[in-house]
Amino acid sequence: MATGDTPASLGPDALAGRLLDGAGAMGLGLTPEQTRRLLGLLALLGRWNRAYNLTAVRDPLDMVARHLLDSLAIRPFLQGLAILDLGTGAGLPGLPLAICDPDRRFWPLDGNGKKIRFVRQAVLDLGLANVEPVHARIESYRPGRFFSTIVTRAVATIAEIQAQTAPLLDRPGCLLIMKGRYPDQELQHPALTDLAVAVHPLRVPFLEGERHLIEIRRE
Repeated sequence: MATGDTPASLGPDALAGRLLDGAGAMGLGLTPEQTRRLLGLLALLGRWNRAYNLTAVRDPLDMVARHLLDSLAIRPFLQGLAILDLGTGAGLPGLPLAICDPDRRFWPLDGNGKKIRFVRQAVLDLGLANVEPVHARIESYRPGRFFSTIVTRAVATIAEIQAQTAPLLDRPGCLLIMKGRYPDQELQHPALTDLAVAVHPLRVPFLEGERHLIEIRRE
């Protein structure tokens, strides 16, 4: 497959089949509308990528695994109704989760204006009424509310993320940090000693390599 291929050039049937097969393997049933929106997100990302280079992943089938299925793998660990997606980039994992969880509200946050413009466009094009994009850095973000779950794709170390997000996390609340390899050294940080930390290995269909989810709960 050529590097410049997009979801549209590959064909919707192949992408839908890969998405539904992967979701089924994770025990996640997608409605036709959710499937349409998820594939619409990939198509929009493919178009923006040609001009703005939002993500290094170009292969459409690879995008299904790395962007959609990888995001949806953490859905069973979400807690509560207010979800902050820290360092969302191109809306990941927040937008796929919002598509599949319309009863929850999501705040995708990023300090990169180009990426938040994409997220805003995706929200408009896909009709996601439960998403409120935020252009801000976490250090200066003052939302005036708490979040029941904060998710992030490991934009910093576990201890750093925990310290940055602690003022925004509700009680009870849950911090979810997506990692690749098991972060043994990071977990030894003294700041994490007295916290309720759990590590969950994740199996993402069609995605090679280790995936782990670090869960820090606040009761």
